[in-house]
Amino acid sequence: MKLYGYWRSSCSYRVRIALHLKGIPFENIPVHLVKDGGEQFRDDYREKNPMAQVPTLEVEEGGVVHELGQSVAIIEWLEERYPERPLLPADSFLRARTRQLAETINAGIQPFQNLSVLKLVKTELGGDEQAFARRFIEKGLSAYQTLAGPVQGRFSVGDAPTVADVFLVPQLYAARRFGVDLGPFPSLVRIEEQCASLPAFQAAHPDRQIDAVAGGSGV
Repeated sequence: MKLYGYWRSSCSYRVRIALHLKGIPFENIPVHLVKDGGEQFRDDYREKNPMAQVPTLEVEEGGVVHELGQSVAIIEWLEERYPERPLLPADSFLRARTRQLAETINAGIQPFQNLSVLKLVKTELGGDEQAFARRFIEKGLSAYQTLAGPVQGRFSVGDAPTVADVFLVPQLYAARRFGVDLGPFPSLVRIEEQCASLPAFQAAHPDRQIDAVAGGSGV
C-alpha cells in the first residue's frame, strides 16, 4: 500500500492517522505541492489522481492496482476493508454525528483553506488570504465544538478515537498555521491533547514525515 501525499496537507494527514490507527503498514511517497510548479500537476501523477490533489492511496490486490483519491473516500474504504479497529461508533446516531463532525471540517472549512483557493483570493481578488481562511476556520471550529458537546468523552464522540478526531487534529494543526486563536475552543484542544498521547497520532504528525521541512517553512 502506497500513500502519495504532502507532509503539511491536512487531507494527507487525515489518511496517515487512519492508517496508523488501524495498524496498516504503508509506504509514504511525497508529492511536493510547490516544487517545480507543483509535483501534483505532473502527467504521471495526474494519471493516478485526475484532480491533481493529494492524497492518493494506491493499493494492489489480486494483481490489480487500485488508486483512490479524496480523504473521505479513502478513509471510508479503509473502514470497510479493515473493520477490526473501527473508526465509527456502533450506534447509528453516533455514527451519523461522527460523519457530520468530519464533514463540518471537510466541507465547511477545508475548501476555504485550500492552496489553490487562497492563491485565487490573493492574486486575482486582491484579498487577504490568511484572514479569508481564518474566517471559515473559526466558524467551522465553533460549530464542531457545539455539535460535539453532547456526545463528547475523552474524544470527540465518546472515549475512543473516531473519524471525527481523524479530521479534527489536522484541522487544529492548520488553524495554528493560519494564526487562529484557539482560546475559544477549549474542549477541542483537550480532545487534541488526548489524541496526541496516542502513538498513531504521533506517527502521523507532519513533523515526523520524511518530507517535513525543518522549521516548518513551506506551504
